[in-house]
Amino acid sequence: MTDSRAQRHNKRMQKHKEVVDAKIEQADIERGVVIVITGNGKGKTTSALGTLLRSLGHEHHCVLAQFIKGQWDCGESAFFASNPNLTTFTMDTGFTWDSQNFAKDKQAAQAIWQDISPFFTDTNCRLIVLDELTYLFKYQYLDINEVITAIRNRPMHQNIIITGRGATKELLEIADTVSEINTIKHAFNQGIKAQEGIEW
Repeated sequence: MTDSRAQRHNKRMQKHKEVVDAKIEQADIERGVVIVITGNGKGKTTSALGTLLRSLGHEHHCVLAQFIKGQWDCGESAFFASNPNLTTFTMDTGFTWDSQNFAKDKQAAQAIWQDISPFFTDTNCRLIVLDELTYLFKYQYLDINEVITAIRNRPMHQNIIITGRGATKELLEIADTVSEINTIKHAFNQGIKAQEGIEW
């Protein structure tokens, strides 16, 4: 790189740093956030679990509620099982297209909701991950207004992560951060089998 090119690069980076520093200075609100990770692409749960791992690394008390999941042993379940700061709940009826039992799935979803509801008022709980929550509204397993109310009334410092395809307008409205993951390519569509350590 020539000296003049290096100087232009340094000037651009200095301007960029000034913009970033100004935004950091302006961000003075301290409270928990609601994050929605939606879209048809792979990686929504993976992203949420990465943030969960980060929070647990700071020894925060966290909750992981997994809805609409298969019944096999997931790697994340095995990894997190021994962490004393994590409480987990799994619907454990398998994918809805496997169970094909509306009444059973709805009952299982509502049972988990009753189990995790107290954590929305627990000031010691720093993060609640609601994995695949969006499907519960699509299939009418849960009352979205009840869930929204719990999220709105949570302790100020508590963070919420919601994953799943087709996030509703109500969820997008209460979210502070919304990320949409879209598919460009997916191995499964090329006939490549799902594998341990990648899909579960």
